[in-house]
Order: sequence, then structure tokens, then C-alpha cells
Amino acid sequence: MGKVFAIVVTIITIVATAIFVSHVWWLPPDVSLLGAGIDRQISETMVTSGILFVVAQLTLALFVWRFADNNDQRKIKIFPGGATPMVVGAILIVGAEILALTLVGTKIWASIYVAPADPHSLKIDVQAEQFAYYFRYPGPDGKFGALHPELIDESSGNFFGLDPAHDTAARDDIVAATLAVPVNTPILLELHSKDVNHAFYVPELRIQQDFVPGLVIPLHFTAIRLTKSEIVCTQLCGLGHYNMRAYLEVMSAEDFKKWLNDQSAQ
Repeated sequence: MGKVFAIVVTIITIVATAIFVSHVWWLPPDVSLLGAGIDRQISETMVTSGILFVVAQLTLALFVWRFADNNDQRKIKIFPGGATPMVVGAILIVGAEILALTLVGTKIWASIYVAPADPHSLKIDVQAEQFAYYFRYPGPDGKFGALHPELIDESSGNFFGLDPAHDTAARDDIVAATLAVPVNTPILLELHSKDVNHAFYVPELRIQQDFVPGLVIPLHFTAIRLTKSEIVCTQLCGLGHYNMRAYLEVMSAEDFKKWLNDQSAQ
């Protein structure tokens, strides 16, 4: 049985490696300005960890093949120092790999989550709730109305808690169920959650960010290609979690302007 196990381990290793090399179940083409850097970091991580995986699995298969069915009565040899040096060596090798990948990936990570957004970014408010997303744009005055959580009322479509009767800036705010953005334009999202933790995940943008109740979380990106992509929640947020999604539509500047005019006319 030992040699059978060794063969199975080898087959699994070869198949897993082939799936990775051929990019089966890989990420969709990126549409983000930072996507190339993120993809490069993912590839470096997969290659380095993949090499260690292949070496470890084939070494395991070799030892099992060589010794598992050996019925001789040779005395068991003890590794000098016992298992401790091997465990310490493995920890140092894996730790060095993780540290190296962390240092290499720091720059691209910081460009998303630490670097400030472009001061000329188009600002969009995003509200997440069980089980939908809503997106708010400033109207022609370029100003957002103040938020009043106590005024939130889904039945009347007041998803953000606006008070247009007493707040002139709120009267022309545009609220939509689709995130539409112009191509090649810096976008700054401000994420709010009405109830529980949710997430904003768009594989084509290579970004994922959680919503946390009580916090306003900034997230910025620039889409460089026209596309229509799903926005999905990756936080288990209730019974309707599986159906919580919206769409990101990246448009030309002209189409985006027309879209805004159509939304404000509704």
C-alpha cells in the first residue's frame, strides 16, 4: 500500500501543478490601473509557494516509495538532534519565504490601502445592507446631502437617510442600484454598512474590502477598460447572502454623463 500511496501523491502533485500552470479557474482579465501589479504579486506568491509544494510532495512520495513496504529488520536511524532541527529548518525556510513575499508586496498593497486617493477623484457613497448595495452620486451642485440614519426608509427609497425637505444639498443627490463610473477616471468610494458586515468584491478590479458597521471606509481605484462586472458580498451576512450582488459598469465619459442625466431625471 505504501507504493500505491506514493503514486497517488505524485499524481495529485502533477495534476495540481498542471492546473496552476494552465491557469484553469484563474482570475478574469483585470480592468484596474493597479491590476498588473496585483497580478504580478499573485503570480510570484503562487510560483514560490508552488515550488515548495512540489518539492515537499515529491520528497514525501520518494520516501514512502523507498521505505513504506520495506520489511527488513534494519535498525531505525535517529536524525542527529531528533526532530527539532528539521522543524526549526522548515520554520525558517517558510518564514523567510513569507517575509520576502510580504516585503515585495508591500508597495502594491500600500498603493491601494495606504496611499491617498487622487484629489480629483469622483466621490461615490456606497451603502450596503441585507441584501443589496446602493450608490450615491452628488448632483449638479457637486455636494452630498448630510446623512441621517434615523430617516432611512426602504419603503420610500430613502436608503441613505437624506433630508431633502431641510437640506438643499440633498435634493439633487442621485441614488442608483448600479455602480457606474467613467473609464480612466480616479474613483473614491466611501463604504457604509447599515446593519452587519458586508464586503465589496470585484475580481476584475482586483480589490476586496469589508464594510464595518459604524465606520466609513475609503476605497479608491481607476478602471482602465470598458466592462460590466459583478459586485459580490464575500461576508456571510444572513440568509440572503448568496443573492447579494450589484453591477459595476465602466463607461465612456459621454455615456457616463448621459447615464447621470437619466438617473437624475427619474
